[in-house]
Amino acid sequence: MNDIRRVAARAALGAVGALATAAAGGQTTTAIRKVVVIFQENVSFDHYFATYPVALNPPGEPPFRAAPGTPTVNGLSGALLTNNPNAAPPFRLSRAQAATCDQDHDYTPEQQAMHGGLMDRFVEFTGNAESPCDPKTVMGYFDGNTVTALWNYAQAYAIGDNLFDTTFGPSTPGHVNLVSGQTHGVDVVSGTITPDEVIPGTATLIGDPEPYYDDCHTTEAVGLSGKNVGDLMNAHGIRWGWFQGGFRPTARDAAGKATCGASHIGSDGQPTNDYLPHHEPFQYYASTANPHHLPPSSVAMIGRTDAANHQYDLADFWAAAESGHLPDVSYLKAASYQDGHAGYSDPLAEQAFLVATINRLQRLPEWADMAIVIAWDDSDGWYDHVMPPIVSPSNTPADALTGPSVKGAPPSGDCGLPAPGAYPGRCGYGQRLPLVVISPHARKNFVDHTLLDTTSILRFIEDNWSLGRIGDQSFDARAGSLSGLFDFEAGRKPGAARRRRLTLDPATGRPVR
Repeated sequence: MNDIRRVAARAALGAVGALATAAAGGQTTTAIRKVVVIFQENVSFDHYFATYPVALNPPGEPPFRAAPGTPTVNGLSGALLTNNPNAAPPFRLSRAQAATCDQDHDYTPEQQAMHGGLMDRFVEFTGNAESPCDPKTVMGYFDGNTVTALWNYAQAYAIGDNLFDTTFGPSTPGHVNLVSGQTHGVDVVSGTITPDEVIPGTATLIGDPEPYYDDCHTTEAVGLSGKNVGDLMNAHGIRWGWFQGGFRPTARDAAGKATCGASHIGSDGQPTNDYLPHHEPFQYYASTANPHHLPPSSVAMIGRTDAANHQYDLADFWAAAESGHLPDVSYLKAASYQDGHAGYSDPLAEQAFLVATINRLQRLPEWADMAIVIAWDDSDGWYDHVMPPIVSPSNTPADALTGPSVKGAPPSGDCGLPAPGAYPGRCGYGQRLPLVVISPHARKNFVDHTLLDTTSILRFIEDNWSLGRIGDQSFDARAGSLSGLFDFEAGRKPGAARRRRLTLDPATGRPVR
């Protein structure tokens, strides 16, 4: 299992069988025939939607004015703005302040910031105090004059204001939970793994080690056992793929090992690699990895099993989509400079990617039966005022939800009392995150308050194609349903797909008339 060269060979040998089963797959339980999940980076709900639908509308910024009857969200108002218990009050970040420092969003500090539900230690624990950053920035939020496209999508489609990160922590747990609902099961280790990456003695992932089954990993790496949704889709003949900017190699050595060298200048003015391995969850599993970043054997095979094993570059997605080979389920990951991650990206760079992608998707014939789900992997530690329900207690040295409120004090080791036999180190739900659903079948100008988490997206895919569950204590078994964001009767009406297109300007986020 530890020899990554065997993985591509197994994938190639399985191609004929996958093609045979694919013909039998594809039946859905809803009107949605194509799902596109756009998975972005590091945003709490309040960071993007704190005052929705009310924007300040200062001169020089794209204006936003909500339609009459727009529902409100569980955001920031009243004393949360004027008498907030944190060391600094929440404050609006202008469009000119789009580029910010990255905040602390590790598993333990995020729990400490919540201070047992008082939600009053964000500046101390998740605010970035490293020069030249100001830890009070963690309290900042944007409104519809900066995240203009997202607010306009909210007007035309549906959003959720009660979705939480499945567990606390940074990018890798968020990505892994998206596809498996299970961060336990580390079974391969390369390099020196620290306690803030894998809790000692638990085999539970809480940090950002890179995927073992990936030539382009550059630091400590791990592999995961167990199943993911790709395994379920393969077993049912569903065409699917993960498409990530920069996945296509820029070079190979004599042994065929890939180098991922594509880069862009980020929002901090520094070059950043387009492809970040720890944002590619399927590369943590031998069964779904493409270690050498091999290309698909043909455009027609994109979404099916060949040497690429369902892992692709973003360019492969558009090659498939615009030639009539759009997979049933597609996960899109922007190149890092456009993924919205504070530090090397920002909301305006993110908006350019999102709008260009969605404009293009809405021109496809498959738009009539499509659901686009925009979600984020973690909160970056940005302030959000809602204490998550703790549905998965944990008691390990890394847990600190009820711990001391003083910076530098050791964690308490407490996030409630777990049930006997429960996998440790999965304290959750974590912080609240945004959710946007764009579809001809989405409710219009609607806010869903259903309790959801990242694995609700996983569960929607499982249920829509009758895939079954991951099992082994995956969070998909308890995930809330996305069904409240849809109105399938309205979506089936003649002309619904044409009427529900919303073309925006990637620079301003405003509708193109």
